[in-house]
Amino acid sequence: MIVLELKFKGKPQQYRIIDEMIRTAQFVRNKALRYWIDNQGVKLSDLYKQCAIMAKEFEWAGKLNSMARQASAERAIFAIQRFFANCKAKKPGKKGYPQFKTHTRSVEYKTSGWALSTDKRSLTFTDGFAAGKFKLIGSGDLHFSAPNEIKRVRVIHRADGYYAQFCINVERTEELVPTGKAIGIDVGLNHFLTDSDGGTVPNPRHLRQSERALKRLQKRVSRKKKGSGNRKKAINKLGIKHLKASRQRKDFAIKTALCVVK
Repeated sequence: MIVLELKFKGKPQQYRIIDEMIRTAQFVRNKALRYWIDNQGVKLSDLYKQCAIMAKEFEWAGKLNSMARQASAERAIFAIQRFFANCKAKKPGKKGYPQFKTHTRSVEYKTSGWALSTDKRSLTFTDGFAAGKFKLIGSGDLHFSAPNEIKRVRVIHRADGYYAQFCINVERTEELVPTGKAIGIDVGLNHFLTDSDGGTVPNPRHLRQSERALKRLQKRVSRKKKGSGNRKKAINKLGIKHLKASRQRKDFAIKTALCVVK
């Protein structure tokens, strides 16, 4: 499996519909967890049945694609399985008892409820919410992937916009040419990494460099009135700064540090 991430481009009313889809997925997940709490020993098939019942009981829940509802129920069962696995392994401390979600940021579709355009540069949602057509922006290339190879489509709301992640079922094969040379790598704090030949890659400390800006933005959030529109704007700016630092670390690790070692 490989995952390609592309950014959405749509209209403000379309983004509001996406938010409704995410809230519905959160509702289904929490209802599935509530059903497990009230009926110990239920299986995933039982939660699937509850998804169909919810679609009939709540009209707005029925707008969400049936497979998307099932994917939300799977999130609940995965949390339950992780809790039991931690208990069985006697993990010290808290075992991660499943909790109800209040700030979900994504909704996941399987093989239905969406459609790619012929040029694979736009995505259309075809379920009851009718979010419409979104343009896909990014360097990820879907042209080499057949529609039947895309097993999941996840829509994620981040601080700087909405993104679509495509989970593609392909086999990755790389031809490796043996060089007869081995090298060891140790990751540390003083240096990002040190190899067995004595070479080092300095730690850029992106988060440390962003601390002053993060501190200033966090103060602005604290000074805003809770529940106000200005507080939401300040929180969004703070989230964008955190997202930038996170992406800097990831880009450095993949594009810079590993290239230096090679």
